[in-house]
Amino acid sequence: MRLIAYLDDLDLPVAGVLVGETVFTLDRLAEDAGLREELALLDVRGLLAEDEGLKDTRAAVERAQAAGFQGVVLDDLRTVAPLDPGKIVCVGHNYRAHILEQGLPMPDRPMLFAKFANAVIGPTEAIIRPSTTDALDLEVELAVAIGSRARRVSPEGALSHVAGYLAANDISARDLQGSKPALKDGQRGDGQWLRAKGSDTFLPLGPCLVTADEIGDPGHLRLRSWVTRADADGSAVGQATLMQDSNTADMVFGVAELISFVSQNITLDPGDLLITGTPGGVGVFRDPPVFLQPGDLVRIEVERIGSVANPVIDWDAGVPAGSPAALALAARAGRLAAFE
Repeated sequence: MRLIAYLDDLDLPVAGVLVGETVFTLDRLAEDAGLREELALLDVRGLLAEDEGLKDTRAAVERAQAAGFQGVVLDDLRTVAPLDPGKIVCVGHNYRAHILEQGLPMPDRPMLFAKFANAVIGPTEAIIRPSTTDALDLEVELAVAIGSRARRVSPEGALSHVAGYLAANDISARDLQGSKPALKDGQRGDGQWLRAKGSDTFLPLGPCLVTADEIGDPGHLRLRSWVTRADADGSAVGQATLMQDSNTADMVFGVAELISFVSQNITLDPGDLLITGTPGGVGVFRDPPVFLQPGDLVRIEVERIGSVANPVIDWDAGVPAGSPAALALAARAGRLAAFE
C-alpha cells in the first residue's frame, strides 16, 4: 500500500491511499467502504498512530476495490510531503563507498544526528540555499517510517516496528558542516551539524510512503541521484548528471541494526523517521567539488519507492531565468493555480 498526503479545503494535510494513478481519500473510504470515521481526517502520522498496522485502512481499500470504487485523480490533489514526522533521526557515515571517499576508517557503531520538521518539503517544492553557505550538496537516502513504538528492541524484532519506506534527500551545507574541500581560507565549520543538516527545506521527502510488505528486504534497494543544470549560456536545460548510483547492500549497519541501536536510548514512536545514510558520489568529495547552485534541479530515486525532484533557489527566491529550476517552478505554479 502507498500512502500520500494532500491539503484539504481547510489547507490541512490529510492522508490518502494511492492506487494506480488515483487516490482513495480517507473520507470517502469512511463514507463508502466502512473505514472508522475517527480515521477519516487524519494525516499520515496520525493514521500510523491510530490504525495499528494499518489494518483498518487496508481492509477498507480492499472493500473499495472490490466494489469498483473510483478514486480521485492524483493530479487533482494538492500533494505535500507524505509524512510530517515527529522525530527525525539520521545516520552519518553508513555506506562503505562514502566512508572510503572521505578516507575514514569503518565505524564500529552508527553515528547519529538529527533534523527537525522545518527541513521537510514535498516532492516538487524548492530547496532554499541559505545566504550562509556556498557549498550545498545532495545525499540520496532510504527513509524508514516507524509504525509502532520501538523501545529497546532487538535487531531480530526491529523490522516489525517499520510502517514503510520513503525516498529522502539529506541536503547538506558542507562549509557549515566543516568538510575540508568546502572550506575557503580562514573558514571553519560549526563544530556540529545543526545548521549544516537542519536548515529549512533540507529534507525533500516522498513521493509516497510505501508500506513494508511491498518492499520486503530493505537491504537490496538501488539508490541514485542526479543534478540537472542549464547549458553554459543559461539559455536551455542541459543534461542530467548522475551523481550517486549505489545499493542499500553497501550499508555498514542495516535498517534492523539501526532501529535497535537508536531505540536503546531514544524511543521511536509511530510517524518518526530514520534516515539511514548516503552512498558515495556526493558533490563535496569530487575533484573538483560539485555544489548545488540556484537554478539546478535535483532528483533522487530509491528503487520500488520512486523519485523526488526539487528545484534549487537562492535565499531571496532568486533563480536564473530559463534554468531547470525556473521551469520546474513555473510548472508547479501552474498546477497550483488550478486550485485557486
